[in-house]
Amino acid sequence: MHCGCGVDVHAHVIPGEFPKYLGGVTPSGWPSMAPADACHRHVMIDGKNYRTVSDKCWTTSRRLADFQEMGLQLQAISPMPELLSYWLSPSDGAQLVRFLNEQIATMVHESAGQLVGLGAVPLQDLTLAIQELHHIKHVLGLRGVEIGSNINGVVMGDPKFDPFFEACVALDMPVFVHALRPAGMDRLVGPAPLQQVLAYPTDVGLAAASVLTGNLMVRYPKLRLAFSHGGGTLAMLLPRLQQAMSVFPALKDSVHRSPMAQARELYYDTLVFDQPTLEHLVQTFGASQLMIGTDYPFNFHDTHPVARIQNAGFDEHVIQQLTHVNAKRFLGIDLKILE
Repeated sequence: MHCGCGVDVHAHVIPGEFPKYLGGVTPSGWPSMAPADACHRHVMIDGKNYRTVSDKCWTTSRRLADFQEMGLQLQAISPMPELLSYWLSPSDGAQLVRFLNEQIATMVHESAGQLVGLGAVPLQDLTLAIQELHHIKHVLGLRGVEIGSNINGVVMGDPKFDPFFEACVALDMPVFVHALRPAGMDRLVGPAPLQQVLAYPTDVGLAAASVLTGNLMVRYPKLRLAFSHGGGTLAMLLPRLQQAMSVFPALKDSVHRSPMAQARELYYDTLVFDQPTLEHLVQTFGASQLMIGTDYPFNFHDTHPVARIQNAGFDEHVIQQLTHVNAKRFLGIDLKILE
């Protein structure tokens, strides 16, 4: 039975239309929409169909209509990761994400409290990114920010991004990390969807590992940082990293806190499609660090996230933590709002 209390931290938005480029020649990578059928459109990038998506991506009422079946009360919405567009010039990227953030804010307003927004920032330019972070917090009223697992190939744990994370702490803005243009595509054999299926969790795991080995949480212990797809491969990498601390002196000298202790300060979504894996994540990271993630409304999403947690054999306290309590803490929402 659905509790109707679930809080989903991993769900995406694509606008029904993209703005025309405000400038001269439209730059490579600027998205547009093309019609598909009555309920679907093609996201076009550089003349190619990147993905065909439904109107649930941009129509608030269609999205909310699925909440009861999914057991949800609240959903945090963020841009489809490809739209983060770090590869655009800083000014072009800032133009695009401003439009996306305004679209998210509109959907939040239309939802009567059932949606909260995670905006985007142009991380290819830290000054512009911090400016947009202030805008989404103070002007648009969004709850947090989504970033990619890497920024044009530079892993998010690189200290060069410290000014951005320092601003997130100062503004009390949680950060949700999603895989983006992952490494290792040349090692996959098979069709393009394997990027989402296999390469995404690999890149997320490496991004999370970079946070541990780069001591990001040591420098910013109040940073609220969450990873999509159950943290990807991190749960399998973590024991190796922890053991290596006692084997390699250079690693012990460079990592300033136990990797396991640091990992249990991060948040992770539950999007792993498997009960034993979910149980392993709870055991590894702690029941206080897992939150519902669905990847809604794409085809490859968890259609019954609350039921999946309820059927996993956890006690009632853990069920409450995973379905809504942890997400409330991550998003900075008073629990009373959700009761």
